[in-house]
Amino acid sequence: MPQLSWHAATLAAAVLVLAGCASTAPDTAALQEAAPAPAACPPGVPAEVRCLAGQDSAGAHYLIAMPPAWNGVLVLHAHGGPALGAPTAKRTQDDLTRWSIMVKAGYAWAGSSFRQGGVEVRAAAEDTERLRRLFVAHVAKPRRTVLHGQSWGANVAAKGAEMYTARSLGRPPYDAVLLTSGVLGGGTRSYDFRTDLRAVYQYLCGNHPRPGEPAYPLNIGLPAGVKLPRPELNARVNECLGLDKPAAQRSAEQQRKVRTLVDVIRIPESSITAHLAWGTYHFQDIVQQRTGGTSPFGNIGVRYSGSGDDAALNADVPRLRADPNAVRRLAEDTDLDGRIPVPVLTVKGIGDPTAFVELDAYFKQTMERGGSAGRLVQTYTRHDAHSYLSDPTYPTLMSALLAWVERGNKPTPAGIAAQCAKAEANFGPGCAFVPDYVPPALETRVPARERP
Repeated sequence: MPQLSWHAATLAAAVLVLAGCASTAPDTAALQEAAPAPAACPPGVPAEVRCLAGQDSAGAHYLIAMPPAWNGVLVLHAHGGPALGAPTAKRTQDDLTRWSIMVKAGYAWAGSSFRQGGVEVRAAAEDTERLRRLFVAHVAKPRRTVLHGQSWGANVAAKGAEMYTARSLGRPPYDAVLLTSGVLGGGTRSYDFRTDLRAVYQYLCGNHPRPGEPAYPLNIGLPAGVKLPRPELNARVNECLGLDKPAAQRSAEQQRKVRTLVDVIRIPESSITAHLAWGTYHFQDIVQQRTGGTSPFGNIGVRYSGSGDDAALNADVPRLRADPNAVRRLAEDTDLDGRIPVPVLTVKGIGDPTAFVELDAYFKQTMERGGSAGRLVQTYTRHDAHSYLSDPTYPTLMSALLAWVERGNKPTPAGIAAQCAKAEANFGPGCAFVPDYVPPALETRVPARERP
């Protein structure tokens, strides 16, 4: 594609709008937002890319990147995490650095920090949609808009695609959805294993909380107002499990406990501390900020297996009961109904240690229940990473998704794998698609339990 000037590229995109594509209707609500200001692009972004930044009316920071030869397609990014605490502009800078491959491939990119930290999916979806309107009003009118959700942001993007449709807005705001390494079981399913981790860890270690500290239900994360610095949590984990040491330097008892957690919870030892932190700080955020002080998480009815003594484990492990009202509130915010009216393409590393591949099997069931199964294509790779798979993976998925939208060519996993091999010539090595892979059901990875 010939290189265009910034003004020429923007004009070309505006002309494309007149052809009559999605996401282009005037939006008076967005005109209330201040225009973005020129900003320095973060590291990893090509020097010729122009960046714009600002803070929207709800307080969310945002960053926009425009390649010099824009192809007219906007990638609207919903980030993972979520982080706790106040939003910062650094969040969007880090996101653009990670996803600079999108801009290198000719796509415009826009990402929001969201207005707040913590687990609130609908608010994050609202912030993402507000950014789209701001882009259309003040930057350019894309011929296509692809909503991209990564990790927890995949929950945000899928929820946003359910919330904002032609029916709700009078025109379709998004042409397609790309979900990468997605947490796609909704809040009431995706975090069950972290509840199990809190319970089994306490059974084995008994130091979170310690015997001399006030007891509390583990499924609340931490009591209201209680602060446990992350270094202190890490110290407790290392005290019990020795994860700060090579395996050969751990005691036999530490090794036994590590092996029990790995085999029962079915996570790699390298992610035990991170998941335990999620089940501490994020559970506290959910309970204290989102569900009225009671927990939506429980392990009543779970039968744990894989330890050296399953009978003893199941007899003595702490049992935690989910509160029905808390479950309802979390479900309203985070669970999906599967009614997404546009094409959806997903990718997941088979060995993803953070968002299990089995979550995608559950998402397929959700889309089937919502009547959207025909608009879903799922792909899997040999990667065991979560945050980023490889450079050629994402442009390949974008090309396949746009061919589906624009020409009706519904992609297949085999076709995407073949296309990725060709894309390596432009984007480097890293293709690892496994076209025939089918993930097991979520219940094969995370044990069933009573649900209120």
